[in-house]
Amino acid sequence: MDKLKEGEDFYYNEAGYIVLTEKYHLAKGVCCGNGCKHCPYNYINVPEPKRSGLLQTGSAG
Repeated sequence: MDKLKEGEDFYYNEAGYIVLTEKYHLAKGVCCGNGCKHCPYNYINVPEPKRSGLLQTGSAG
């Protein structure tokens, strides 16, 4: 991947942390298993019970 672009690949949240966008995750091509806020892969690689909790809160994609 090329250098990340703020506003396209990531943004900073209120706490100052980097949040990766859905666009970034789609370009990467796989769920990393960390439970990312904008995961377009329905958290497929996130271990249970965390995955079920994320899906219930509607945080996916």
